[in-house]
Amino acid sequence: MDKDEFYRDARRDLSGPLDGVRVIDLTTAWAGPMAGCLLADFGADVVRVTAPGDVGNLWPPLFPGTQRSPAEETVNRNKRSVSIDLRRNEGAQAFLKLVQSADMVVENFKPGTLSGWGVGYTDCRRVKPDIVYVSVSGYGQFGPRSAAPGYDPAALAFSGWMSLNGSPDGPPTKAPTYLADDLAGMHAALGALAALRHRDATGEGQHVDVALVDSILFQSNAYPTMAAAGLSGERWGNQIGVCAPTNSYRCSDNRHVYLGLLLDTHWQKLCALIERPDLAHAPRHATNLERVENRDAVDALVADWCAARPSEQVLDAMSGAGLVAAPVNDYATAIADEHVRERDMLQPVTMVDGNTVEVTGPAAKFSRTPTRVRHGAPLANQHTTEVLGQFFTTEELAALRADDVID
Repeated sequence: MDKDEFYRDARRDLSGPLDGVRVIDLTTAWAGPMAGCLLADFGADVVRVTAPGDVGNLWPPLFPGTQRSPAEETVNRNKRSVSIDLRRNEGAQAFLKLVQSADMVVENFKPGTLSGWGVGYTDCRRVKPDIVYVSVSGYGQFGPRSAAPGYDPAALAFSGWMSLNGSPDGPPTKAPTYLADDLAGMHAALGALAALRHRDATGEGQHVDVALVDSILFQSNAYPTMAAAGLSGERWGNQIGVCAPTNSYRCSDNRHVYLGLLLDTHWQKLCALIERPDLAHAPRHATNLERVENRDAVDALVADWCAARPSEQVLDAMSGAGLVAAPVNDYATAIADEHVRERDMLQPVTMVDGNTVEVTGPAAKFSRTPTRVRHGAPLANQHTTEVLGQFFTTEELAALRADDVID
């Protein structure tokens, strides 16, 4: 299928499949904003609420020649922004007026914080009984550790995930990306959509509780289940414990390729490729279980073969044999690939300062209601008057602004 055929019946009059849904994004850092980002990419009107003076995720490095951050443009694109001081009673009341117009609230403050300000789930439910209220936190809304602050690396450490990451002879290693935050954001968005479906069917809103630790445990494959059964996990580095050979192999041009084999038929193809057909059905080689037990010797065969050839030749040979292999790219190489470009995984966006940059595009593709990066991340108070003007008169907004309740 080509791209034009996939989008043949696409509608261009909608922002995405969530067109018409309003989300209040009361989040900081990464996990909560990522949930809002997904919902905004899907076409929802996501209104980000920040404190007056908040400048967003302006984490270094900045785009060259600008004061804008790739982090901010990635996670807060497609949103509008309102600045309200929720710690003031007048600000909390203004926020609750905004909630009355919303389908969802997404927040990621430490449990209990927003209730203390009068904008927790109970407060929002009082003014909007069918609200879907999504809370993202380190350890969840209940449990012995629920009051503890939690960030991404702490969740990776506490969950056990970090103990299995890294080289077998090295220390436990965190992920290079905000993995627990990203997964919690994804589960928050998924939970929000499930709760929205229930609300639309029954009229009932609810509180959705997503924890970073729960999210990374859920995405840890069978390791928590294994641990419960008394089975220990091992740190495999670039290998995969359940099959062999699998590894990152250095080629003669000093580039690496990654090869993974699971099927015995693939092993037989590999043996023909490396000119060792005698090993295709040999003892300690013929089946995956045998190769796992004989991992070092099997891995060395592939390593030696790759080391004598440039990466392009290795990849061409693997592809020709129908084997799973890929170059180990850096991000600059990956985003330049024609496949990544065809998939719209980098999309141009004009930032609020007028500069145009490319940001990561949405992962899910919708044939009928396409998604896209519609606009860059807003300034922290860019839409305060536009949004709150639906609920307050010009004079009331001026008074709130004069009292520093809104920005």
